[in-house]
Amino acid sequence: MRAAHFCDACGRVQPAAPTDYFAFFGLARKLNLDLPALEREFYRLSRGLHPDLFVRATPQEQQWSLEKSSQLNDAYRTLKDAFARTAYLLRLEGVRLEEQSQDATRRARETGEEKKQVIPPDLLEEVFELNMQLEDLRRNRKLGEDDPELGKQLQAARGHFQERFEALTAELRRLWDEWDALPFHDQPGGQDEQSPERTRLRDRMLDLINRRRYIQNLVREIGEALEDL
Repeated sequence: MRAAHFCDACGRVQPAAPTDYFAFFGLARKLNLDLPALEREFYRLSRGLHPDLFVRATPQEQQWSLEKSSQLNDAYRTLKDAFARTAYLLRLEGVRLEEQSQDATRRARETGEEKKQVIPPDLLEEVFELNMQLEDLRRNRKLGEDDPELGKQLQAARGHFQERFEALTAELRRLWDEWDALPFHDQPGGQDEQSPERTRLRDRMLDLINRRRYIQNLVREIGEALEDL
């Protein structure tokens, strides 16, 4: 299960073979991790793989050390964050998340391509009203006008969406426990791969992650709009 980092016979660094981040640390594909243990393993591997240790090694070992260190940093950065870890596991499970990030917005603006941003159906009316309020706020600013009531409405909207964000987070945490209770986490071809329960949990987590990201962006957008009030 664990990726090979050093040769068992001679102790030398091994090539950076393709592997998933869980296997890199020798972990099952579960969502509740022992973070202090993960951190200890990260620093242990860092001390053994750091490129500074290979300045007198062969060019091949130097290259392998660089590649392994890069793998290590990427894996640790992803797994130490619970929500990045969930999104990564879902990708391993073959499902794709919607592009809701600020980076996706920036890329869309730079390239002129349409950003994939699906509004959850139950939020359509609220998001429509919010966009109208934000447009009114921007228009008022251009005209140099002030509307205290509009500011109060946006403050209330931010609080409302923040509550929904926290509720989604709590539900997602509950699903992590259910996912971790499933068998055969480290067998992609395991007998439960297509089980109704596994599929249900996977699809529900995908929906929650997408909703959570979308609402997080709404809260951020409202906050940015209110900064100058």
